[in-house]
Amino acid sequence: MQSESRAFLGEWNPTLPQSQQAAADEPALWRDSLFWLTLLLTAFAVAPFMLPGYFWGANDARHHVYFLFEFNRLVEDGIWWPRWSPDFAFGYGYPFFNIYGPFSHFVAELLLRFLGLGYTAAVEMVFGLSIVGSAAAMYGFVRSWAGRHAAISAALVYVYLPYHLLNLYVRANLAESMAFVWLPLCLWAVRQAVIRPSVWAVIGCAVSYAGLMLTSNLVIVLFTPLLALYTLVLIGVYALPPGALRSTVGRRLLAWLRAALAPGLGILAGLGLSAIFWLPMLLERRYVRVDQWFDGRYDYRGHFVYFFQLFSPTWGFGVSEPGPNDPVGFQLGPAALLLAGVGLYLSWRRLGRLRWEMATLLAAGLVATLLALQWAAPLWEMPLVGAILGFAQFPWRWFSVTAVCLGVLAGLPFYRAAGADQDGLTLPLVGVMALVIVASYPLLRVQIVEPAEGPVSLAALMRFQQSSDEMTGSTAWVEQIPTWSPMADEYIRQERAGEPVRPVTSMVDYANVSYDKQIGFVVNLVAAGGAADRL
Repeated sequence: MQSESRAFLGEWNPTLPQSQQAAADEPALWRDSLFWLTLLLTAFAVAPFMLPGYFWGANDARHHVYFLFEFNRLVEDGIWWPRWSPDFAFGYGYPFFNIYGPFSHFVAELLLRFLGLGYTAAVEMVFGLSIVGSAAAMYGFVRSWAGRHAAISAALVYVYLPYHLLNLYVRANLAESMAFVWLPLCLWAVRQAVIRPSVWAVIGCAVSYAGLMLTSNLVIVLFTPLLALYTLVLIGVYALPPGALRSTVGRRLLAWLRAALAPGLGILAGLGLSAIFWLPMLLERRYVRVDQWFDGRYDYRGHFVYFFQLFSPTWGFGVSEPGPNDPVGFQLGPAALLLAGVGLYLSWRRLGRLRWEMATLLAAGLVATLLALQWAAPLWEMPLVGAILGFAQFPWRWFSVTAVCLGVLAGLPFYRAAGADQDGLTLPLVGVMALVIVASYPLLRVQIVEPAEGPVSLAALMRFQQSSDEMTGSTAWVEQIPTWSPMADEYIRQERAGEPVRPVTSMVDYANVSYDKQIGFVVNLVAAGGAADRL
């Protein structure tokens, strides 16, 4: 299979640095003791989700429970790929899953159905899986070129980075948290596709990019420029062996094109795999009102980060607010910054051609951070650039790109020399592991509160939508966004009467149907108030 895949992609084998060849000789991940130790050390980040109760007070914690509630109702109706959400907008319906990446809720639905978990437990478990998965992905990526010690340092920094914890505990954004799994996988996949092209490398690119698209159509817009730049740098650096730059222009161009074949095919295949989501989203976007996602509190002008906030220890619960006095924290993390800086200083001369990769990640991380700052406000007002930047809604969402770059760079203090023995733990490595976890330990907490809407049900869904009016979407033809409905009244009535809250399946009273020779069938249309109309 390996020889066939190389024949398919063209026999091409660039000369690799010795350190990367040595890294390629590492044992399989499942046989790597440090890999399992890394996953074990994520337990401190997972633990808050195992506390009794649920963190209903977090920004999107309620949203994802009710997204899953609606997703599950649609699956129970036999709709295996939900698009239209009939209970949203107070029963008028909204194509929510047509415009919101569904992967996280597919995972939660599997837990709900096959493990018998409740709605809140399923959502919390997906958060936990995203933590473990992000550590595994970063470990695998960094180990492939820097060794096991660098991998464990990078993975732990990536997990315990304050912005990652903000997404988990304060914002409770399930899609963006799960996206942290795919970002290192995408970098790893394109790197393998360029350096060791094979069918499996193409498949890796396709699956990782499709996974990111299906998880968060917002993060993929922010991350794709970095992925494209990183791929171009890899092609430029590794397509030709050292000293081959003196070859003819034609040969260089051919080598670059051959190097681009595998990652290019992989990304295109990823777009094909995820077309079931992004193609309808693009084609039908004009039929959905999106202004409510960019106006009001979503207006980016009030959510730029001030420079001092990158280093401020402020940490709390709440939402981003205009000005510098946000109750939530946007710190980058002193441990991560220290490790990245020390790593670049200590390893720069030994990196060889890897310097180009690290310089790319350093530059991308700096640019992403600057785009979130108040200083970048003029860029957001520019016609074309502003349209691209505006996909983030909140400028600080660009920290997702900063996070993956900072995580990788934080592994550099342990970048190994060729053939260096890294079988076990060392005192410096243990010290760094402890430093990373202890530095973020005060941030490892969630805010457990009781649900204001009551137990999860259709009636509670209506109350949730009423209290979170900015989440009540509508189609493009709606002139006034609904604030309540007769169907919502019916669900509340059932609950107050002590009856089981059951979905309204039809407004037609099939028990009272008559036939008239001149008119045809006559039915009663039952309204929530008990009145009836003749049709």
